[in-house]
Amino acid sequence: MLDRIVHAQHTIDDACRRLGRRITIMEVCGTHTVSIFRSGIRSILPERVKLLSGPGCPVCVTDQGYVDAVMQLADRDDCLIATYGDMIRVPGSEGSLETRASQGNVHVVLSSEDALQLARERPDKTVVFIAVGFETTAPATAVVVQEAAAERIENFCILSGHKLVLPAMRALLGGMNDRVDAFLCPGHVSVIIGSGAFAEIVANWRRPCVVAGFEPVQIVEALAEICQQLAAGKAELKSLYGAVVTEKGNVAAQRMIDESFEPADGYWRGLGKIEKSTLVLRGQYGQFDAFRRFGIEDGPGKENPGCRCGEVLCGLIEPVECSLFGTRCTPQTPIGPCMVSSEGTCAAWFKYGRRG
Repeated sequence: MLDRIVHAQHTIDDACRRLGRRITIMEVCGTHTVSIFRSGIRSILPERVKLLSGPGCPVCVTDQGYVDAVMQLADRDDCLIATYGDMIRVPGSEGSLETRASQGNVHVVLSSEDALQLARERPDKTVVFIAVGFETTAPATAVVVQEAAAERIENFCILSGHKLVLPAMRALLGGMNDRVDAFLCPGHVSVIIGSGAFAEIVANWRRPCVVAGFEPVQIVEALAEICQQLAAGKAELKSLYGAVVTEKGNVAAQRMIDESFEPADGYWRGLGKIEKSTLVLRGQYGQFDAFRRFGIEDGPGKENPGCRCGEVLCGLIEPVECSLFGTRCTPQTPIGPCMVSSEGTCAAWFKYGRRG
């Protein structure tokens, strides 16, 4: 393993010398961000290689308007909120779900099935599942919506905040951050959508795209592949994660998503409104849409004063460039979601000591 890392280092060094300029690579996965920090990969890269953490944390990219919609529902006596743990401490305009937990109407669940089971057990309340995540978690949400429909469970609905990765990448290259030279593509999402999904980024924007797993050696080898392509003036799609990622992905999971959801324009933290980037329930499942059921508008929100999470998610700044980082904003007292989530860039910088 050490030999492979050393070989990859030499490849990166050689590519940097040949190219003669800085190489900027964005990882589009929160798990990659954490793995890179935890394993110290940044410390073995030459100065000319710049790694940017992109919009790969599902909790972090969730717009403030969505968080405020969650808080509206949490304040209703007729609702029970079922949520993954990462969403509990994300601050909205009026506090977080953690501040509502004492009321007994916020439940942390480990899966969408747990949320549906809660609805079966509590027919006196409407259980609202806070459905966030990329294509990785969307199939599981699609399954429970179809189960609820088949069983006619009327006291269950979802607040869909599911996002699609490719529209965000297009938005970045379309002007938000066009200085990105290449992408380290997400492993988990690629299992679902397939490595072939990134071919359009290569073809339309001439950016190398390399899919990798989460072991340090594979990440370093993926970075070496990217640097080698750039030095050779190439832009190609490669997958180093062949053990679990195929070109076409999980077709059954894709079909499940398509049966329950359809793409719609949606709001992202930092990226604004992106066309066809958010999953909403199809008409036949409209009764399970919490936005429709409770008449809540899915509009843009305003970030907490001073919070620069949006810029961090676009790779425009590093966390230490935010004046709140490590002072008012810490994992114990988070101001923005990038400091809350286990996949958040600010949390990774804080935990692993990169403070300047």
